[in-house]
Amino acid sequence: MAYEVVIGLEVHTELKTQSKIFCGCSTKFGAEQNTNVCPVCLGLPGVLPVFNAKVLEFAVRTGLALNCEILPFSKFDRKNYYYPDLPKNFQTSQYDLPIAVNGYLDIEVNGKTRRIGITRVHMEEDAGKLVHAGTINKSDYALVDYNRTGVPLLEIVSEPDLRSPEEAKAYLEKIKAILQYVDVSDCKMEEGSLRCDANISLRPEGQTKFGTKSEIKNLNSFKAVQKGLEYEVYRQTEILEEGGRVIQETRSWDDGRGVTLSMRNKEQAEDYRYFPEPDLVPIVVDPDWVEEVRKNLPELPDARKARLMKDYGLSDYDAGSITASRAMAEYYDVAVASGAEAKAAANWLMGEVSRLLNNSGQLIETCPVTPEKLAGLISLLDKGTITNKIAKTVLENMWSSGKDADTVVKEEGLVQISNEGEIVAIVERILAANPQSVADFKAGKERAIGFLVGQVMKETKGRANPEVVNKLLKEHM
Repeated sequence: MAYEVVIGLEVHTELKTQSKIFCGCSTKFGAEQNTNVCPVCLGLPGVLPVFNAKVLEFAVRTGLALNCEILPFSKFDRKNYYYPDLPKNFQTSQYDLPIAVNGYLDIEVNGKTRRIGITRVHMEEDAGKLVHAGTINKSDYALVDYNRTGVPLLEIVSEPDLRSPEEAKAYLEKIKAILQYVDVSDCKMEEGSLRCDANISLRPEGQTKFGTKSEIKNLNSFKAVQKGLEYEVYRQTEILEEGGRVIQETRSWDDGRGVTLSMRNKEQAEDYRYFPEPDLVPIVVDPDWVEEVRKNLPELPDARKARLMKDYGLSDYDAGSITASRAMAEYYDVAVASGAEAKAAANWLMGEVSRLLNNSGQLIETCPVTPEKLAGLISLLDKGTITNKIAKTVLENMWSSGKDADTVVKEEGLVQISNEGEIVAIVERILAANPQSVADFKAGKERAIGFLVGQVMKETKGRANPEVVNKLLKEHM
């Protein structure tokens, strides 16, 4: 039987506020364990929370960027459950009246655009972190670090509109880009500031009723989301094909083994025994303020992509790749504004610059070659001062030295040789040393000239003008 995959994602993102959601403790990542804590975030008796207004601003900004309706009246609730990393034994979250509802996000997969509904965006506090340790294995005992307790979170809940693991990955990538564009989260998945829970079920094709879902918890990379969901499709298909019944449960993803593992039965809303948070007043949002926030939203990925295609003639692929990251899009805009030709800037950014970033493990934000310096390199290439091959060498030198392209070219003597008088003697020498290649070319084998060009370029250390070399080779054969 053919089955349709039904997926919904719950994306959790830590907000980049300086202090926690209900107290003044720092949210700085990497501090010594249990140092960014106080009686409020530790849930000690007699303390009262004070809501961080910056969290509300970030939540509204996110909701608007996700095409949501901002509710004029929302409130916090207590979500009761007992985990060792939750010191109050309840989480302050939002339930029936979240800050934002009824949004959507358009994603593109395999050339097709699909609109994914967003049920809600709500505010809540993060829990602490368990550190598993032991002398024999890492499950002998667990230590608890409460630094993360009370760090402000947004939970973005999609409708069950995703139909493949590939779509789920594309949706999560788009969510990450938007969160970075509106500057509410650093989205560092390796630090846990962007995490995802995935709900997945199968149903026979043509059936409208949903199947029984499983939830995969705390997926912390795009690859894990896609691979975890692919495994669940396989696992649930096998169960159904054998006449079995999928049970509703929470599962974890074991990246090393490439499988999901059962954790516990899936909780229902009633299991959490939600009730309104008595220590926090409801939130009443001024519509005029919401409109002010809307007016101050930055240019979002889709709008920026459309602009690059319209203004610079970039392809859909190039514009999409550049605008997938706000930092890369801003780097590109500065490079073009500094004089770089638009297509050349796109090619260098997605090609050599990205290669060097990947090799060095750096982000575009810390790129040692500024966009202004990249524009200077492209300018030298456009003017014929250097060859394309030499330009790659110059870029690597700029990367390690911090110098601009002009300085590197002058210091290293890398100016392109275009004077025919300087090149012709080398061409004649190469032709004399390679009679077989000359004969092959005269016999109609066009590829033979490529070898000869390469020999000339090798002797000139890549500095000879390739067009001049081609011309002289043909003239002297």
